[in-house]
Amino acid sequence: MSELTPREIVNELDRYIIGQHDAKRAVAIALRNRWRRMQLEPGMRDEVTPKNILMIGPTGVGKTEIARRLATLANAPFVKVEATKFTEVGYVGKDVESIIRDLADISYKLVREQAKSRVRSQAEDAAEDRLLDGLLPRRQATGWDDTGSAAPAIDSDTRQKLRKQLREGALDDREIELDFAMNVGVEIMTPPGMEEMSQQLGRMFQNLGGSKSQKRKMTIRQAHPLLVEEEAGKLLNDEELRSRAVDIAEQNGIVFIDEIDKVAQRSEWGGAGVSREGVQRDLLPLVEGSTVSTKYGSIKTDHILFIASGAFSLAKPSDLIPELQGRLPIRVELSALSVDDFKRILREPNNALTKQYVALL
Repeated sequence: MSELTPREIVNELDRYIIGQHDAKRAVAIALRNRWRRMQLEPGMRDEVTPKNILMIGPTGVGKTEIARRLATLANAPFVKVEATKFTEVGYVGKDVESIIRDLADISYKLVREQAKSRVRSQAEDAAEDRLLDGLLPRRQATGWDDTGSAAPAIDSDTRQKLRKQLREGALDDREIELDFAMNVGVEIMTPPGMEEMSQQLGRMFQNLGGSKSQKRKMTIRQAHPLLVEEEAGKLLNDEELRSRAVDIAEQNGIVFIDEIDKVAQRSEWGGAGVSREGVQRDLLPLVEGSTVSTKYGSIKTDHILFIASGAFSLAKPSDLIPELQGRLPIRVELSALSVDDFKRILREPNNALTKQYVALL
């Protein structure tokens, strides 16, 4: 969680996004409040819920980019969805709970990458030893060959010389045959809400298959990253990663719901369409706080930050159902871009298009 002050967060966002100070200030305060909440006593911490945000502005002014940069800055799991992709429960289409399942997947990937970075040095050493074993089998180093008879012992100096050449890259193009673990993944299709049962069945079938390996021939340059990945996986505790992923998703997750205006009820139309009021009512429990079952465990949405956005050119924010309006208390209007803004966009941001094209030359 970032310890930056709101002013520092806004300054960081200014490096990538031109203008829209009010929107930057709103998300910066929301991020800072998350950090302040984590400093509270556990009892009070559970009572403090995030103030969700509704961004109102035309397409292309930076609504999505502000939320994405904020998530990157906080190193938090972030998922962007479009409200128009969802339908009311009972109709053909994606249900809104898939938002939280996607967030859980992203959170698990984030936690796993962080854990792998912590054990990378150990994984590098183990991968190096496996490469040396492939080049210089240990049975020869101990004085025995394949037939069980005595073989000339190879001293440790030879192994150290090979290790030095390996680290210098002198052996990168040499072909080697190694045993790699086979990932026998079994995907069980289950209805929404039964992801945990799907995961348990998948593990059961995987255990029945046993740990299999296959021999593969490739260059040392190709084998090294695969071995590091495999050795890092052996050092990780998957149950701890799953528990951590659930906690990170609950406490730091950010959900960006775009095109929320497209599911708003137009007052002159009358009636509730499948992809309008029904979707809003399905979104409401997520934004209010509910529990969603995922393959990593149950996730409570009480402290997930929801940022909704829309152009609201045909509908108005007041066309959203009152309950959902109340759960999006912070409203920010983003202004349309001027000619000067477009000029600044081409020159000033760290990732400006002109700088990208110069880098490609």
